[in-house]
Amino acid sequence: MKLPKFFAAAVLVAAISFSACKSGPKDADIQKAIEEKAKITAEMSGIKVAVDKGVATITGECKDADCKAACEKMIGGMEGVKSVVNNATIAPPPPPPAPASVTTMLDAATMQKVKDGLKDIKGIIVDFAGDKAVLSGTISKADRMKIMQMLSAAKVKSDVSKLMDK
Repeated sequence: MKLPKFFAAAVLVAAISFSACKSGPKDADIQKAIEEKAKITAEMSGIKVAVDKGVATITGECKDADCKAACEKMIGGMEGVKSVVNNATIAPPPPPPAPASVTTMLDAATMQKVKDGLKDIKGIIVDFAGDKAVLSGTISKADRMKIMQMLSAAKVKSDVSKLMDK
């Protein structure tokens, strides 16, 4: 009686051993193969893969959705990989370029309004640079006050650093 039980146990152990040999590559071997492929494949440069029981889990960052899908397909097609869990993220798009600085010009009507407001003040010169009125010359303190009020009323930016008081 003991022989058949022993024989049955031996057959069971042998069956398990043979089936284990046929299970395919070990997880470590699969992961090593994926890492080797990643070294030579540009799309896979930003990702990492862990393998557990034949399931490859992708993490890291891909440049876009196409890259993410290509990595999943490539890894899924490798020997020993049973399935793929793709937890890779997609890199955010780069920020838009800063807008070029736009220099606005004062319109002709505004420039004429400034010139008309300054025509009665002696010793003043006005030039226009972009959106500013640039004033120079020698003036009295009373005239300086009139000039500042006129520029404010016209809603014109100004550069009065070259105005000298008498």
